[in-house]
Amino acid sequence: MKLIILDRDGVINHDSDAYIKSAEEWHAIAGSPEAIGRLTRAGWRVVVATNQSGVARGLFSAQELNRIHGKMRQEVAAAGGRIDAIFACPHHPDDACPCRKPRPGMFHDIARRYDQPLAGVPAIGDSLRDLHASTETGCQPWLVLTGNGLRARQHPDLPPDTQIRSNLAAVVDSLLTGDA
Repeated sequence: MKLIILDRDGVINHDSDAYIKSAEEWHAIAGSPEAIGRLTRAGWRVVVATNQSGVARGLFSAQELNRIHGKMRQEVAAAGGRIDAIFACPHHPDDACPCRKPRPGMFHDIARRYDQPLAGVPAIGDSLRDLHASTETGCQPWLVLTGNGLRARQHPDLPPDTQIRSNLAAVVDSLLTGDA
């Protein structure tokens, strides 16, 4: 089974410092739904791992988060793709929960769900916390320069084996052509 793990905000959709608080505020990055569609057609299982502390902060409810994810899934489906699972950490950063990236808890949960070691599994993010969570579980980190990616690219803690591409569509191009 070919598995890929994607962060949500800044990778699939435009991010906001004020949080994406409603389905109406959720807007896909151009080409991202189509890129997921290409992965789906190529036989990949697409899993999203996303921090969503806006729930703990009271900025939006778990029900609204489900509406946001419903919209994301609809746009991906309209592009011929499928998101197989969404793992979301709703906790506040001060809660010190094991699932909030940069901790690897969501990645361990994904490995258990799919009964698959994550060594070499591509994990795409736009921030250091995404990359650090993925490398702790042996994933291959990919940084996209959308979202917070330009800032993360300059950070001295960038994992040395990180692949860097302009956006999710460029990552998918590399994965599907073997140019990784």
